[in-house]
Amino acid sequence: MSKHVAVLLGGWSAEREVSLASGRACCKALEEQGYRVTPIDVQPDIATVVQATAPDVVFNALHGRGGEDGTMQGLLEILRIPYTHSGVLSSALAVQKDKAKLVMAAAGVPVPKGIVVNRFDAAKSHVLPAPYVVKPVDEGSSLGVIIVREDRSHPPQELLREDWAFGEKVLVESYVAGRELTCAVMGDRALGVIDIRPATGVFYDYDAKYAKGGSIHVLPAEIKPNIYQKVQELALTAHQALGCRGISRADLRYDDTPGGTGELVVLEVNTQPGMTETSLVPELAAHAGYSFGELVRWMVEDATCNR
Repeated sequence: MSKHVAVLLGGWSAEREVSLASGRACCKALEEQGYRVTPIDVQPDIATVVQATAPDVVFNALHGRGGEDGTMQGLLEILRIPYTHSGVLSSALAVQKDKAKLVMAAAGVPVPKGIVVNRFDAAKSHVLPAPYVVKPVDEGSSLGVIIVREDRSHPPQELLREDWAFGEKVLVESYVAGRELTCAVMGDRALGVIDIRPATGVFYDYDAKYAKGGSIHVLPAEIKPNIYQKVQELALTAHQALGCRGISRADLRYDDTPGGTGELVVLEVNTQPGMTETSLVPELAAHAGYSFGELVRWMVEDATCNR
């Protein structure tokens, strides 16, 4: 008898639409793998709905607040239902970028220099020498990210908008020029490295991530073999330092610009990476020999409590 898998998708975070796309893709693939699948668009009554659904496993396809920050993981631990991805502590830790950086740095992982400030202070004056990056401390999908260039005389006034939806605290980090690299970890194995090149614009923003043709993925990344291996080592070290389980994806910057610093830093670790048709993890898994169906099957079979 096939396992009954409840796929959690949607939710109420700023990344709801991405989660819906991830969840639908996973539902289709899991059904094709022979599982009995129940999609659940997560609402505040999720505890009641999951109990009534009585799945063998929960596939967590949520992104952002409520689904990726330890909240859903805690609920599933209480209900004693095996689930995919990372557990309570690692999920809560990884989503708080400033706290995660402290843990990664303690494990020897290089991270960009930065400080946490109130968004109004960051809009009042330059809190770091330009160029620098301003980002919410606990959002994903590059939501709310602002790059302040050297030629920008005034601090980012976008932070003063009344409809700013990303919290009062922001992380301000030194900008690292060069390449945007990413590497997934599957269990205890680092997969390949992708060099992400935005088709338009200057960085891998929300549209570049999720719009078809929004970015060019070079896999394997065309970097020196020792740097390629170093990226894999850092992704695995960061995954382990944060206590991640199942699948994670580390995002890095590598300055190989002419006359550049050669700096290689880990920006963050995503404990619930996107699983859409344009997402990076399915592409990295395919490069390692796993079809999309085999990838989601591996995730379901890896699911446990006490993660």
